Amino acid sequence: MNILYVTFAVVILDQITKIVVKGISIPFLGITLSGMEYGQSYNVFGDFFKITFVENPGMAFGIDVSDTSKLFLSLFSLVASIGIIIYLYKVRKEGFAIRLSLALILSGAIGNLIDRTFYGIIYDYAPIFYGRVVDFFNVDFFDFTLFNHTYERWPIFNIADASVSIGVIMLLILHREKRTVNELTPDPILAEVSEERNDSGKNELLNSDLNSQDTKDNV
Repeated sequence: MNILYVTFAVVILDQITKIVVKGISIPFLGITLSGMEYGQSYNVFGDFFKITFVENPGMAFGIDVSDTSKLFLSLFSLVASIGIIIYLYKVRKEGFAIRLSLALILSGAIGNLIDRTFYGIIYDYAPIFYGRVVDFFNVDFFDFTLFNHTYERWPIFNIADASVSIGVIMLLILHREKRTVNELTPDPILAEVSEERNDSGKNELLNSDLNSQDTKDNV
């Protein structure tokens, strides 16, 4: 289960970057980090890549949902994370690539789950499971429409989102490669049937030749 070290590292990095962006105050430890103002933006590579502080109250792409849906989303993320951990244990002897892809998806799920579960309490604006996800990566992209909303830039995201996306892409690539291998590898049962048919055909041809030879000899 060493692959979980990857999950742990990504979750820590995700939370550190979110705290740096949002800021935090822990008086009894003497820790105060001002962070960024909501909506504040810093150019990293001109207008193409910025650090912009926003919070996502709902699902991906900034899609807002009802309070009931927020609770369902948080609980679903919790159950999904537990399910991935169990599955990771089952495939612990599988190839590194598939375990890495699952570890990345798990880290992204946990990273955003921490926001939804605890940030409302930590920052004193919502009860447990109703927190908002901190996003900050702002990348220029071609215009596109999704869920009846037109985007001029890619929706602002965070390390957890990127981790999930990379993990899913890896899984899709691995699935495609596995399907290609399966298509190129003959089914053992079909191969055995085909071999039996070939042997049967050869025997029939041999018997036919022998019968033909016997007929000639008799004549």
